[in-house]
Amino acid sequence: MKSLTFSICFILFSSLISAQNKINIIPKPLQLTEEKGEFRYSTSTLIHTAPEFRETAVYLAEILGIPAGNVQTIKTASEPTSGILLKKTAGMDSASYRLSIAENKVTAVATQPLGALNASQTLAQIALTSETGTMPCAEIEDKPRFGYRGLMLDVSRNFYSVEYIKKLLTLLSLYKINIFHWHLTDGPGWRLEIKKYPELTAKSAWRTHKTWKEWWLGPREYGRENDSKSYGGYYTQQQAREIVAFAKTRGITVIPEIEMPGHSEEVTAAYPHLGCTSAKGNPGELCIGNDSTFTLMQDVVTEVMDIFPSTYIHIGGDEAGKDNWKKCSKCQKRIKDNNLKDEYELQSYMIRRMEIFISSKGRKLLGWDEILEGGLAPGSTVMSWRGEQGGIEAANMNHDVIMTPGNFCYFDKYQQEPAGEPEAIGGYLPLQKVYAYEPIPAALGKDKHHFVKGAQANLWTEYIPTMEHVDYMIFPRIIALSEVLWSDPAGRNWEEFKSRLSRHYRLLQKMNVNYCRPSDKVEIVPMIDPVSKTAIVTLNTEQYKPQIRYTTDGTKPGPDSKIYAGKFEVTGTANIKASVMRNNRTTRVDTLLLDFHKALGKKVTYNKSWNNSYPVQKESTLVNGYKGTLTYQDNQWQGFTSDMDVVIDLGESQTLNSVSATFMQVIGPGVYMPDYVEVSLSGDGKNYVSVGKALNDVSTTNPALIFKTFKLDTGKLMRRYIRFYAKNHTGFLFADEIVVY
Repeated sequence: MKSLTFSICFILFSSLISAQNKINIIPKPLQLTEEKGEFRYSTSTLIHTAPEFRETAVYLAEILGIPAGNVQTIKTASEPTSGILLKKTAGMDSASYRLSIAENKVTAVATQPLGALNASQTLAQIALTSETGTMPCAEIEDKPRFGYRGLMLDVSRNFYSVEYIKKLLTLLSLYKINIFHWHLTDGPGWRLEIKKYPELTAKSAWRTHKTWKEWWLGPREYGRENDSKSYGGYYTQQQAREIVAFAKTRGITVIPEIEMPGHSEEVTAAYPHLGCTSAKGNPGELCIGNDSTFTLMQDVVTEVMDIFPSTYIHIGGDEAGKDNWKKCSKCQKRIKDNNLKDEYELQSYMIRRMEIFISSKGRKLLGWDEILEGGLAPGSTVMSWRGEQGGIEAANMNHDVIMTPGNFCYFDKYQQEPAGEPEAIGGYLPLQKVYAYEPIPAALGKDKHHFVKGAQANLWTEYIPTMEHVDYMIFPRIIALSEVLWSDPAGRNWEEFKSRLSRHYRLLQKMNVNYCRPSDKVEIVPMIDPVSKTAIVTLNTEQYKPQIRYTTDGTKPGPDSKIYAGKFEVTGTANIKASVMRNNRTTRVDTLLLDFHKALGKKVTYNKSWNNSYPVQKESTLVNGYKGTLTYQDNQWQGFTSDMDVVIDLGESQTLNSVSATFMQVIGPGVYMPDYVEVSLSGDGKNYVSVGKALNDVSTTNPALIFKTFKLDTGKLMRRYIRFYAKNHTGFLFADEIVVY
């Protein structure tokens, strides 16, 4: 893949842009005032720059298609009266800048090179979304909300070229993403040359199967570097340095991640003595009782720190199994000798030792939120991925936090309906949900807000074998997150953002980005009042200014159906159908059945509680009238790791015809259908009689995202109490609504 050349992209792109003096910057600046007129530039335009900003000025010239020889360094106090000026001033934050675009001159003012680079990226966006060779006149003041604005790319599951990494860094910089978290090691492959331990790349950078899925479901064996049948690759230290240096010119810090003590199959495959001797096969965890483990990891981190000048060194710390440590005599001795409580404190022991080592080198340890378990090492920064709670706990302990909760920031999830999409790990994270994310948890006290340093998106690549697929999963979702992390939240507006984003789709096309196109799907969102049996309905779509037509009687919408002009009210049961119209034709039809059934809003008693990670609306969840969407993280699917066993009190005896509930299955993250569902009825809440069981007929090996409604007829019996029981197969069980007729 050829490296990105902005000047070529600009020439190709500009011919498609019609004259329009509208500025479409993402992320949205702090202040923007559009003026009349435009600044015109050409290959003869001069770029004048303060000496400190010369590197940025050369980069800006490349973007605008201006010869590098037109960049002139200013050494006097006098200012030019025309052209483009990068001017240094005092008193501004390092990332802040001001821009003045007038008809005769563009002036960018900053204190630090980072601010000048941010100003240049804003100019680049204005140029690339305007008429050829023009920039609309404007006054702009800008600075970021958060200092940490990141993307994590996993290169262990699949390996991507140096050229592609540079292309991605260029794109991230354009949208003011300033952190590239590089996940370099994990079970499927070690991706960084370590000179002291050559087997990490000679063996563990290569596997016997090309796809992660085949390797994961198979014997999980490793190959050799020179074996033509092996899949893999690694970055030499020289290549890594090259990427770090390139990222720096784009205002991006590269943070390396070296996993420990879990996700370490590739380490123990290369050096078996680092695994617990009691383990069967190739263990995924390092033996913490073995001093050689610390010797190797400290040696590795020493070489890593020599390549990467980042303040943070990420050591993983997540998802480490404890069973081998429980059986290992060395690990148990370590626990005893150090008065540790259990294996969680044993893991914390390793993290603490590594934190002391890393901090002794003037760096800071960064780890996933499992490093909280067993006690948090002093000076550590927590990356909160299992929801917000880890971040809240760490901030309340006065530790810095990077927020990256899975339900908002995991870009390996589907962004549109799975049918027709490339295979993903599961879940559903559309563009609008990313844009709606707020990194400061509502439950965190204001006096702790400053510990939240920012957030990042994570792209795990189990199902992403190609660089084009990486593009598809990242863009445009990272553009939405960039605005979340940079811009004032009070100024964020979904409809206005879509307007600006519509111009960036064409920009991405000409930059050869295989982005995910905006969906025609209409999200039908009701606000239900169970007492009055009414609902206020909103229709949303990723399309900018679409014509949406809808019906409420279940008929297919057509060119004569109502046009959606804003929220509308429906009373009673309604079958709402909606579609984006093009040339008076429906694109697709989306449906929501508003169902005011007999259990709506009634009291629910739980004989077995929900899983604490998925309580959603707790006791009201299963009878709130809302059906779940394509992901169990949408705050409508309630999760259970036990059997589901609840009792609904209807308040009085009623004639009952049927009871049903819908469940989902996605076996990747361990979500399964129940083995069966049983419904029992009672008149007094004490004595229940079963009306039958509905058995599961969905294969537990089917990898697809599957939904199934389990329904039982109740024979028109008059009863007040309904017991709904679902037998958990294994792992997680998710239900959205119990519907009673």
